[in-house]
Amino acid sequence: MKIVFLDAITMGDASMEEIASLGEFVCYPSSTPEEARERVRDADVAILNKVVVDNDFLDAAPKLRLVCESGTGINNIDVKLCEERGVAVRNVAGYSTDSVAQVAWMHILNLAGRAFHYNNFVWDGSYSQNVVHVDYRHPFTELAGKMLGIVGMGAIGQKVAAIGVAFGMDIIYYSTSGTGHCKDYPCVSLPELLKRADVISIHAPYNERTAGLIGYEQFKQMKPSAILVNTGRGGIAVEADLARALDEGLIAGAALDVYVTEPLPLDSPLMHLQHPERLLFSPHIAWYSREARARLAHEMAENIRKEF
Repeated sequence: MKIVFLDAITMGDASMEEIASLGEFVCYPSSTPEEARERVRDADVAILNKVVVDNDFLDAAPKLRLVCESGTGINNIDVKLCEERGVAVRNVAGYSTDSVAQVAWMHILNLAGRAFHYNNFVWDGSYSQNVVHVDYRHPFTELAGKMLGIVGMGAIGQKVAAIGVAFGMDIIYYSTSGTGHCKDYPCVSLPELLKRADVISIHAPYNERTAGLIGYEQFKQMKPSAILVNTGRGGIAVEADLARALDEGLIAGAALDVYVTEPLPLDSPLMHLQHPERLLFSPHIAWYSREARARLAHEMAENIRKEF
């Protein structure tokens, strides 16, 4: 069995030994579409993260029996076409729940607690020159008693909500699927969530129901003191509208880990705010803890074992 990993750079230093033990294993840091088609010509298993699996890809891989997504989202794979060709598609769900929840809270705490400002206040010498022992001009906000609104109450959303409860927050959520299956917290409409929440954290997939879900009109419905965190998928919150809302002070702040185009282009409106202090970035690393990547590699190996 030949296993080809077409864009392994996303796994960083995670060990691939378990996968390599299953057959002939060839690992490429990245692959262009042309390179990918050449590299899977004699492959039984293709592992990939962002490489597109379409008709041309499958035509080039007559022996292919399994496509392993090294992650959860499979927007890059034509699943129906794979089924028609007799090629199984397997992804890995749940491996990054703790990792994503931690990064979401890293951003929430940084925005509410102003950690970035206080760090800079000391480093740039402002604190040393301060007349008193505290930065009295920039108080932070307590989360206890505030409302946390979760958009998408799956496993990650529930983890984020549980941490919010530990901070003394009240929880509401909006079900992007319309099912409202989680009975631990009130399920509300999107307008109600936008109106009531002090913190909004997005944990939904990107699909026809969530694309552009939160745009300028939705930002106008939020509290001026509210903050928005998106560790779900880029495009759920409209980037240009978010930039405008932040500069106009419609909301107090935002933090993003995911973007419509990744890496984030330098000409993105998000990179040219009049008030950049209101926006925190991270480079799509919420899933990227050492532990999450180890779980991901193991589960990919398990997916291969189940098919062969």
